[in-house]
Amino acid sequence: MNLQPNVKMENISRSFGGVSALDNVDIHVNHGEIVGIIGHNGAGKSTLMKILSGAITADKGSIFIDGEKTEIISPIKAHEVGIEMIFQDLALLDNLNAIENFFIGRELIWRFGGLCFNDNIEMKRIAEKSIRDINPNFKNFSVEVGRLSGGQRQCISIARAIHMNTKILIMDEPTAALGPAETKMVSELITRLKDKGLSIFLIGHDLEQIKILSDRIIAMRTGKVVGEVMAADVNEEDLLAMIIMGKCPVKSVKGPGATN
Repeated sequence: MNLQPNVKMENISRSFGGVSALDNVDIHVNHGEIVGIIGHNGAGKSTLMKILSGAITADKGSIFIDGEKTEIISPIKAHEVGIEMIFQDLALLDNLNAIENFFIGRELIWRFGGLCFNDNIEMKRIAEKSIRDINPNFKNFSVEVGRLSGGQRQCISIARAIHMNTKILIMDEPTAALGPAETKMVSELITRLKDKGLSIFLIGHDLEQIKILSDRIIAMRTGKVVGEVMAADVNEEDLLAMIIMGKCPVKSVKGPGATN
C-alpha cells in the first residue's frame, strides 16, 4: 500500500490584481481517495484546482506528485504527470460529435507519401470503447454533442479525461444542471473511478452529494482552508456551518502525508 499522498499542495498562494484568492493553502489527496472541496463562490476552490491542472500558476507554494516536487506550468505538464480537470462547462464543442470531441487537439494521424491524414478508423474504435467503458448504454457517437443530454455530455468529458493514463482527476460541479437519473449515473461513475484507483478532487455545492461521494471533505473560505473532516463524521448542517462561519464542528483530520 502506498502511504505517500498522490498529490500534495503546500503553502499555495495566488493573487489577482492585488486581491488574494488563495492564502497559504495546504491540501492533499491519497491514492484511490475522493476529496470533496466545498465553499461559497470566490472561496478559492476552482482557483486552487486550476493551479493543479496547470491552467494558471501559483504566486508561491509547492506541488508534490507521489512525493516528488513537480513544477506544473501548463495543462500539458499536468497531463504528462497524469492530472486531468473536467471543467464545469465540460469544454465540448457543440457542433462536433462524440468521437471528434474525444480526440480534439490530440488527433491520431497516419502518414503516406509525406502527407498526414487523421486515422479516423482507429479514433472511432478507441473513442467508442472508452465511452462505453464509462457508459455501456451510450450509442449516439455520430450525433453533435449539442443535441445530447447533460449526462451523455458528461460521459464524453470523463472518458476523454481518463483516456491518457490519468491518475488524478479534478471534477468541477460534475452534476450541475443534471436531472436526478443522470446525477445518479454520474455519481455511480465517480465511485467506479475511485474503485479503479483514481485520486479525485470533487468540487461542489451539493452538500448531500459531496458527503455521499467523498472520503474526506475540505471547506474553504476567503482563500483559506477552514476545516478538513472525514465525510462519515459530519452531516450537511456541519458542512454548511464550515462554509458560512468558517468553523469546523468536529476535530479536524489530517490524512497520511498531510502538511501540519
